Amino acid sequence: MICRILGLLAALLAGPGWAASGGVILLYHHVAGDTPASTSISPEDFRAHLEYLRDNDFQVVGLDVMVEALRNGEELPDRAAAITFDDGYLSIYETAFPMLRSFGFPFTLFLSTGPIDQQLRDYMSWEQIGEMSAAGVLIANHMVDHPHMLERREGENDAQWIERQREELLRAEQIIEQRTGQSHRYLAYPYGEYDVAIKKLLRELDFVGFAQNSGAIGPGSDFQALPRYPLAGSFADLESARVKFATLPFHVRLLEPESPVTNLPSPAVTLQFLPAEVGDYDLASLGCFARGQPIPMAWIDREAGIVRLEPELEFSGRRWRYLCTAPDTASRRFHWMSVQWINPEWPE
Repeated sequence: MICRILGLLAALLAGPGWAASGGVILLYHHVAGDTPASTSISPEDFRAHLEYLRDNDFQVVGLDVMVEALRNGEELPDRAAAITFDDGYLSIYETAFPMLRSFGFPFTLFLSTGPIDQQLRDYMSWEQIGEMSAAGVLIANHMVDHPHMLERREGENDAQWIERQREELLRAEQIIEQRTGQSHRYLAYPYGEYDVAIKKLLRELDFVGFAQNSGAIGPGSDFQALPRYPLAGSFADLESARVKFATLPFHVRLLEPESPVTNLPSPAVTLQFLPAEVGDYDLASLGCFARGQPIPMAWIDREAGIVRLEPELEFSGRRWRYLCTAPDTASRRFHWMSVQWINPEWPE
């Protein structure tokens, strides 16, 4: 329990810093130099991230501390950050775990149980996971076989498809509880993919869902699709990552479309930016982007904060996102959110 206790103490000892109601969730996979760049950060860069968090007044808290504080309307320390890993790769145990213990930082492992049961190469063993659990690492759900949850089997209707997702989700939760004694009802969506029906399933089962689109979180966030900052490849660079570490949440509603699933090459989206729950921002300074290019914004009701994003670019591939930012009026930080899009017709 050492890591979790240290995380709670760090939060409790923050004193006057308990003045915010937002934070960021960081997402890592491999911590290695010989694994796919798209899901990897080198040990040197990972240590640089931890040193930056330690040296720049960030409060690294447990994911459960952050989520439950926001769900219950409680305050978090300013510059709160939670660290998460997906999948269960061996480098997390061999490289990241010792580093994080030396910094006294709590963290969460979202585990796909199938590869562990099959003893696949480059994955941790249950014994190693048990050691991490005993040290206070939060172990949570990443399904059994890391599926594309949106995909249907041949001849499968909607009811059969969602029941299959339910069964695999609960089976993974049961395995994790049997192996570690932990059951938090937290699911990190494999590949960051979900739709309205999957979110409804999580609400029915009282699960919190975690996505892979970037952004800070606050009390008004969608607790069935909380954003996390993926920090791998070019996004692992500290110069860009440190801006994300310090971001603040928007208070924003997705008006239409309701689902992130699309087969359109340039889907439009309507958002409502409400008065900030953390910090403050001026809608006149709002900017939205895709592939580094500004997205044209059509204000439907500027006073109510309702804007429609109508990109001119066409997008291909299975997943992409639109990014919106605005500088905070009282600090040098940025409010940050993104809109996730998924086209299941494209292969992985």
